[in-house]
Amino acid sequence: MALFSIGLLIVITFVAFKASPKESKEHALVHGAGQIGLLAAVALFGVDYFTSFFYGTGELMSALHPYGLQNYGYIAVAVIAIANFAFGALYMYSLGVFNEGGGSYTASMRYLKPTLSLIVAVTLLEDYVLTIVVSALSGSDQLLSIFNQYNADWIWHFLIGGALAAITWYLTIRGRGESSRIVFVGLGIFAGLTVTMAIGLVLAHTRGVAAAADTVAPQAASISQALLHLLTASMKGMVALSGLEAMSNGIQFVIDEDMRFVKWGKKNWPRLKNLWNYYSGKSGIGRMVQTSFLFYGGITTLFLTAFSIRFNVFDGTLDRSLVGNLASIGFHQIPGGDVLFWVYQLLAVALLAAASMTAFQDAQATEWRDVAIGEIPEFVVYRDPRGTFTRSVTVAFVVSVFIMLLVRGQTTLAAPFYGVGVFMPIMIMGLAIRKHVLATFSGRMRTWGAFGAGFAAVLSGTVFVGQIVGKWEEGGWIRLITISTLFISAHLILLSPLGYRDPKQIHRIVRDKARIRGAMASIVEWQSLRMQEYRYSLLVGISRFWEMFGIRRPVRYAAPVIAGDYNHALHVDHPDAPSILAQYLDEPAEPRLGGAPRQTAAATELERAFPTPEVPEPEEVLTKEA
Repeated sequence: MALFSIGLLIVITFVAFKASPKESKEHALVHGAGQIGLLAAVALFGVDYFTSFFYGTGELMSALHPYGLQNYGYIAVAVIAIANFAFGALYMYSLGVFNEGGGSYTASMRYLKPTLSLIVAVTLLEDYVLTIVVSALSGSDQLLSIFNQYNADWIWHFLIGGALAAITWYLTIRGRGESSRIVFVGLGIFAGLTVTMAIGLVLAHTRGVAAAADTVAPQAASISQALLHLLTASMKGMVALSGLEAMSNGIQFVIDEDMRFVKWGKKNWPRLKNLWNYYSGKSGIGRMVQTSFLFYGGITTLFLTAFSIRFNVFDGTLDRSLVGNLASIGFHQIPGGDVLFWVYQLLAVALLAAASMTAFQDAQATEWRDVAIGEIPEFVVYRDPRGTFTRSVTVAFVVSVFIMLLVRGQTTLAAPFYGVGVFMPIMIMGLAIRKHVLATFSGRMRTWGAFGAGFAAVLSGTVFVGQIVGKWEEGGWIRLITISTLFISAHLILLSPLGYRDPKQIHRIVRDKARIRGAMASIVEWQSLRMQEYRYSLLVGISRFWEMFGIRRPVRYAAPVIAGDYNHALHVDHPDAPSILAQYLDEPAEPRLGGAPRQTAAATELERAFPTPEVPEPEEVLTKEA
């Protein structure tokens, strides 16, 4: 009987392996080390979202089942499906506007304020680290669940979670090409076995397999409490949307060429020109990855919710997870199902660990920009010959393991903090796209486009607040403290000498250390100049504040270089133009005896807006005192 399951597993694995992406040396020479195509992008930027299958619905139903409200889970599913579609459509459109990467960070810097860019930066870094924590600990839970040890001592959860994070850290620093192939094969096997499990669950339903018996009586809940539990369930099930920001943020690592089916479509179906253009280039690859986000969350959550209610199984039932219980029921309807059950559960462990790779990729795409703008010290940025920012990956790994220890290996303690922060960047992206539409379009397109972006922004803001309220008793209020602390800390670093960046230093970080070229490099250089303008304005404001108390603290630094217009920095008309910092890189003249002569020049726009407070000479002070 087991031969059937083994044969099926071999076929699924073979198909997944043959379809997996392969990075040749010639490919790396053309596109650059670490640049990836569609299949690799699906694996690396989608694995976090796809593996929410293993814990998202379990969290949702766990908020309802103790109160006997599990039959209302379909309401939460509808909320999740609508939100996923709205946010997915927003980010698919944004890839056409910000097709050089940066996500909501670039969007907020261009259309909103640098302050919001700092909020996005610190929020995403926190979210990426928590993604590693929750994914690794969830993998630990799934592994212990196989042996009916869901409630084992916390040290085992911590040790297994730390080991899984270490494995994904090692795979990530080896390069995107190799890690993406491994993850893609795993996702392919997961897709094939999930379809098999679904067939088995349908067979179990038609065969009249009995539902599990309740072991604990449901707690009483008033109407207001029931509504609060529904809100909590919706918020808990709405996880892993960081994949949207991840794809937008990491588009810089994607190959800029058309996918095969787009090339075929342009040649054979020219009437669908608009469709092929929409999915062209690296923006098209990113949009294809995000297209799955439109429907995946709603469909998979509905699927698991329906069978959870039918068989009355949830996280903790029979000392297994929700998916573990459904896998046991479904695969045992198939000959040799024990083999498939074990492979599926072990695969869940591996994929949940691999979901950390998405966070590691995002940390790479974010931290080198944070170094360039002055939010993080310069020593963090280093890119090895394989294209990986190894120090960023290592820092994220160390911090995540430390958090695992703080929460004592318990996923339930870490989960309330996960998935909250990503909705703030989504809200900021919606506001930025709304301003872009208002500035770019006219007529009906302008009206409906602004309405759609505004709706996504309001919805995301509502979800952000709902996440905190819905998880308040589980520690959601602490997230407000952590975000505020990180935001203040980022400002303190920016205002300190560590945050100062002159044009030469920015150029060295972006072009030499991070080895970024093209439009993405120009964008970050422009962002860095803008952030230095913001830093200078804060220093002047602080100096003026102390002056009100008679304390004169002159600004130590000269006014920074003016960043100018975004389109000018990006060189939209001339993409091959040199860096906007090139004019500031000339070697200084030889020093003369007595120092270089002073030169006068007209005040810059920033100096006129924020004049440096005058400090009297010592002789003037002595005269006044006399």
